[in-house]
Amino acid sequence: MTFAFVAIYLGFQLLIGFLVSKKIKTEDDFFLAGRNLPASFLAFSLFATWFGAETCIGTSGAVFKEGLSGSRADPFGYSLCLFILGFLLARKLWSGGFTTIADFYRQRFGNGVEKLAIFILVPSTLLWGAAQLRAFSQIISTMTAWDVEVTLGIAFLFVTVYTLLGGLMGDIITDLIQGVMIALGLLLILFAVGSSDFSWGSWWDSLSPEKLSFQSKGETLWQRLDRWSIPIFGSLIAQSLIARVLAAKSPGDAVKASHMSGGIYLLFGSIPVLLGLIGPAVIGPLPHHEDFLITIAEKFLHPFAFVIFSGALISAILATIDSILLSVSALMSHNVIVPVLKIKKESTKVFTARLFVVLSALVAVLIAFVSESVYALVETASAFGTAGILVITLCGLHFKWGGALAASLSLIVGLITTPIAEYVLELEAPFIASILAALMVYILASLKSPLPQASNA
Repeated sequence: MTFAFVAIYLGFQLLIGFLVSKKIKTEDDFFLAGRNLPASFLAFSLFATWFGAETCIGTSGAVFKEGLSGSRADPFGYSLCLFILGFLLARKLWSGGFTTIADFYRQRFGNGVEKLAIFILVPSTLLWGAAQLRAFSQIISTMTAWDVEVTLGIAFLFVTVYTLLGGLMGDIITDLIQGVMIALGLLLILFAVGSSDFSWGSWWDSLSPEKLSFQSKGETLWQRLDRWSIPIFGSLIAQSLIARVLAAKSPGDAVKASHMSGGIYLLFGSIPVLLGLIGPAVIGPLPHHEDFLITIAEKFLHPFAFVIFSGALISAILATIDSILLSVSALMSHNVIVPVLKIKKESTKVFTARLFVVLSALVAVLIAFVSESVYALVETASAFGTAGILVITLCGLHFKWGGALAASLSLIVGLITTPIAEYVLELEAPFIASILAALMVYILASLKSPLPQASNA
């Protein structure tokens, strides 16, 4: 019954994508939904996009195993990330009329910085996409008892076709449905646990202080700050978020959507965390902690309610994965292939965009095949080379100093210093060290590098 319902639900999503695909005529239609979306639609879309596998499966499992120290990223860090997006980026980026964040780098720093930034952004985005594909396949595997390798292939085929059809407009429409499904599914399971013979008072009294602490055992202040900084600042410059800012009908809508989505995310993202804390008291130990959320749903939900919850999990992942594939496609087709081949015809641009959706999905599924942890994939994606990206974006948007040399060196230093700081120097805060190193290089190089000429190439 569950798999049949999910199959029907997925078919409905494909139908929406098919209907929307008939309205896609230009590159702006495919990537930015015509640049005319109100704050309410965008807020739900940002929430659904950000509320992915790591929140539903990775975070609840991490809290189940370790307590609150296992989850600072969700929902707290990522909610702050959305608020900061509204405060520091949304208005200025919308006013630039860009299609991707790489367009800003080209205009502000030149073509070389644009291409270097894409080289950094695309791998980190694909790692994030691989996490979502793996989570999608784990859910299907649980429903069907098929091997994860088989369900990964199914997940790849579905999300590729799903994304190919509707572009961002299809994504926005289905995000509204998916956002409601996510909220409903989480509320159902929380209500079911609360309505059982579970004793909230006894559970609270039995919780150890370690379970309620955001600090891991033996963790220093610098280690704690570093773990907070990765979700907040490491994920801030994400094309999937910025695409929605650029798709707003006004700068005010872009800012409002960012702040609204942060509040929605914090509210509903807290439910998996609460369930993770409750978990050990109601189901005992599990061999694989990432199976926790599905296990507790099967135990407490009526079969029909479990069907709805399964649809909610699928919704959370779909809303994220199609945005990721669109992001990689936008960066590669719009910023690399279209200018290199000097493509002018809009239909050819849309075809190129769809081709790179397929290619990016292929790479993501290959990464997912060789990976074992959803949460580890997401943390790696958030920290991969993002220090330099963060520095050049914030400095480039808010200050006039710094040119191509400063931006290029900052990107390179940000890319190499995080692994060096973590694995060679074994610093307690490798990501923060990487940000500071990239910022220092940007400031020093800006003393000698002239401002670049704006480029529209």
